[in-house]
Amino acid sequence: MELWQLDATELARLIRSGRASAREAVQSCLARMDAVNPAINAVVRRFDEQALADADAADAARARGDALGPLHGVPVTTKINVDQQGLPTDNGVVAYKDLVATEDSPVVANLRRAGAVFIGRTNAPAFSMRVMSDNALHGRTLNPRDAAITPGGSSGGAGAAVAAAIGPIAHGNDIGGSVRIPANCCGVVGLRTAFGRVPAFNPSAPGGRPIGGQLMSTQGPHTRSVRDARLALAAMAQADRRDWKWADMPLAGPAPARPIRVALVAEPPGGATHPAQAAAVRQAGRHLAAAGYAVEETLPPDLPQVVALWHRLCATDSALGLWPLMQQVGDADAQEAMRAWLQLHPPVDLATFSATLQARDALLMRWQVWFEQWPLLVMPVLCDLPPPQRADVTLDGHRAILDSMRSALVAPLLGLPGLALPVGAHGRLRTGVQIMSTRWREDLCLDAGEVVEAGEGVVAPIDPVAG
Repeated sequence: MELWQLDATELARLIRSGRASAREAVQSCLARMDAVNPAINAVVRRFDEQALADADAADAARARGDALGPLHGVPVTTKINVDQQGLPTDNGVVAYKDLVATEDSPVVANLRRAGAVFIGRTNAPAFSMRVMSDNALHGRTLNPRDAAITPGGSSGGAGAAVAAAIGPIAHGNDIGGSVRIPANCCGVVGLRTAFGRVPAFNPSAPGGRPIGGQLMSTQGPHTRSVRDARLALAAMAQADRRDWKWADMPLAGPAPARPIRVALVAEPPGGATHPAQAAAVRQAGRHLAAAGYAVEETLPPDLPQVVALWHRLCATDSALGLWPLMQQVGDADAQEAMRAWLQLHPPVDLATFSATLQARDALLMRWQVWFEQWPLLVMPVLCDLPPPQRADVTLDGHRAILDSMRSALVAPLLGLPGLALPVGAHGRLRTGVQIMSTRWREDLCLDAGEVVEAGEGVVAPIDPVAG
């Protein structure tokens, strides 16, 4: 088996034991990038020379007997919207192509300290604000499973890169589904971490974050195995107290009462659900029930209200800050997509915005109580199948996508962790689910994810399929 075919856990073990070198691992992934990236445009900036130099340094450290991090020598990619020293944080915007970061974002610094070797930067839409991954600066990323279908967004380059085995771990971030949706579209594992779990901010933007970023944005990995998601989480979550959101919480919490109760929501209220996505949720439920979980179809509190509040908060926040920027420097498709969203969910006045924050607080309390009875929740990531490329630039197309996304908006509004993983298939595409739990309980999601993965099989690398 070629090294690029291995997951990060196995690759790290081989490097640590001396059965493979970091240089060999990086060379293998760079060769895989040569072979598949021209077909999908997932990695839009690569740095082979630096990656090989870093790999040689990793091998020298091992030879000296230095302490090795959990990702020592493992090739990873980062998304174009986080600061990485010496590289542009362009966020898919032509006007920012020369915005070179002078230091790492905390999540990048944590991966570096864990021993990871950076081999490239992955694509996203302009300002990371679509479920497509297409922009005027870097072009369009194609889904390796079907070029006509979006790879998801905004971390679509990350999802596509991992599916095609350009690297075993790809960094992403999530404020409305941007880790979980690409994982679902590309048929890989994606972990949205709990709010505040992973420190993250861009030193290149010292003016602070808008309210949506302050309340809902998180970082997380794309991988092909659940154990790699667990490994990447531990690496990403190390402390950086400059980020006030970061919380010093253990990665494993107290054991819940047995059997662990699981609430299935196969058909989230508020719109239609494709039968294949509903079937995936019920199939995941059967895997969990066979392993001793107590599984039942039941609804958590006020799902439609959760979705409505996400739109009200994010649309108002974006209309005030991002929309003027988007109109100035965003590309045409990104502008049309955002215009459609704001038509469907117009910004609200200050009194309504304040009342929305208050209603969110009340929802958080109700959900915390509910999770005492139901430690795990399983829903679709997208209620419909992944949409075609550019489906979001018309009003009707955007409306359909937002309807499909309603189940992805729950975790961001409430600050919950969510593990996306493939279950079942529909033609070339994988269907899938997300497993959610209360704040700080990624461990429960990952434990359940390993059970589902055992029933479905670990994700295998794929070669890109032409449209």
